[in-house]
Amino acid sequence: MKPFHWLLAALLLSDTQATYHLMAGDPPLRTLNPATTDSQCRSRPLDLVFIIDSSRSVRRGEFEKVKIFLANMVDTLEVGSDATRVAVVNYASTVKIEFLLKDHFGKLDLKKAISRIEPLATGTMTGLAIKTAVNEAFTEQSGARPHSRNISKVAIIVTDGRPQDQVEEVSAAARAFGIEIYAVGVDRADMRSLQLMASIPLEDHVFYVETYGVIEKLTSKFRETLCEVKVKVVEDPCKCEARLAFQKQTQATIQQLTAKNIQIERLENLVGHA
Repeated sequence: MKPFHWLLAALLLSDTQATYHLMAGDPPLRTLNPATTDSQCRSRPLDLVFIIDSSRSVRRGEFEKVKIFLANMVDTLEVGSDATRVAVVNYASTVKIEFLLKDHFGKLDLKKAISRIEPLATGTMTGLAIKTAVNEAFTEQSGARPHSRNISKVAIIVTDGRPQDQVEEVSAAARAFGIEIYAVGVDRADMRSLQLMASIPLEDHVFYVETYGVIEKLTSKFRETLCEVKVKVVEDPCKCEARLAFQKQTQATIQQLTAKNIQIERLENLVGHA
């Protein structure tokens, strides 16, 4: 009797836990495979600014890999005036805004603009680039939506070196302005600097790849991060009622078995004393 008793109890407990998670609003698990997620999620609207290092340490072939990464990122997003807007800030010892959030609302136009970006050569003025992004790229005049619209503002910094200027204070100011910062380090990138720039939790906002040759693989990770689940699993009401009925029936059965077990134990005790 007891094994059956505990089996039913386990079934009841597991079913109750599943119901709790469903009612708690846990979203379906996200997958990193773009081929299987198109029907499950879409990117949430963003004001997204890429801040890319094109200093001398970044060889031309490597810089082309960064541009491919940016183009792949554009492909994963829903781009448009009412969806995600994209800008690119290019930097070395100087900073150049390649295009603003208001400039391109189509994927093809964005990718063409990315393909025309050229490296700037010497220096790694990352702090200056962040400051420029805040003051010039994330403004309403440049195409950023007002804070009242609750559109997430995101900066993705890609660098392979150590900043030659101060990044801690300007990054803190950017985050205080409401910008979520992701820091991507490549090869010789300084991990401490990446951590000073990025938003918290750091494990979700700091990425590192050994070479530019594999930076494209981060596209799927960012797709997962920037994904907004729109299709929610809605439980069939009939199934909910059936599950509740099963729980009540099982609970009643367990109570009956418990009572019978108590009676049997009492009888066994009586027989043992006889």
